[in-house]
Amino acid sequence: MADFKQQVEVFSSKAEDIVDRIGQPLKPYIPVISRFLIVATFLEDTLRIIMQWSEQLLFMENTRSFYKGFSHLFLAINVIVMLVGSSLVIAKKHQEYAIYGLMGVVVAQAFGYGLIFNLSFFLRNLSVVGGLIMVLSDSMTKRKQMFAALPQISENNRRTYLQLAGRILLIFLFIGSAFHGEWSLTRVAVSVLGLVACLMVAVGFKAKWSAMFLVLFLSILNVVINNFWSVQHSHFKRDFLKYDFFQTLSTVGGFLLLVSTGPGGYSIDEKKKAF
Repeated sequence: MADFKQQVEVFSSKAEDIVDRIGQPLKPYIPVISRFLIVATFLEDTLRIIMQWSEQLLFMENTRSFYKGFSHLFLAINVIVMLVGSSLVIAKKHQEYAIYGLMGVVVAQAFGYGLIFNLSFFLRNLSVVGGLIMVLSDSMTKRKQMFAALPQISENNRRTYLQLAGRILLIFLFIGSAFHGEWSLTRVAVSVLGLVACLMVAVGFKAKWSAMFLVLFLSILNVVINNFWSVQHSHFKRDFLKYDFFQTLSTVGGFLLLVSTGPGGYSIDEKKKAF
């Protein structure tokens, strides 16, 4: 048993070295790419609301019973906050305000569109929030160390908690997808493999390797399953597939940022370094 464990450790170390060597040229660009992907769903939603403004107003007023002026205000605020917040996240400016604003949009849309009790919507948005939390935790490393030791410790603890929360929330999109749809032998194998990787990310065991696997895994599944470009523009299914596609992109961005920043202090990987 001990020999098997040692062989697994050696194999995983070699795999991590290979991934590091392959990803080395892209390493400086990973944080920028991941931030853009994380806010991709908000940028797409902004464009969708603008392009479908009349339809959105009709839905809010007729289906959701919004007053006419309030429906205009609700949509306008969503567009402004998503556009400004996404731009600030990409530019690394005023990130806390940007993250809180985008989180507010997630909550407002859940109630505004009547999707608060939709399980699939709820799990997907938990993963989107997880990606935003990863951005928030990463922004704390960029601040200058200008304070005394005690506040710095408090700040580091806050970042560590946020990294833990972000890691856990990121995996909910895959969990929701794994148990949705028709079952087959291939689907069971894929689901088990993905769930094992999600568990490793959540506990922080070989987190970078597992996160990179999920980046590739979800990217392939996203293109295969949520291929909205193959559906006619007039078909209602297109909007749902497009929405799922960009939300999955945002979750991929969260995992990619995890690859760049690491799992944080509350993880098996970091605890192993301490011993």
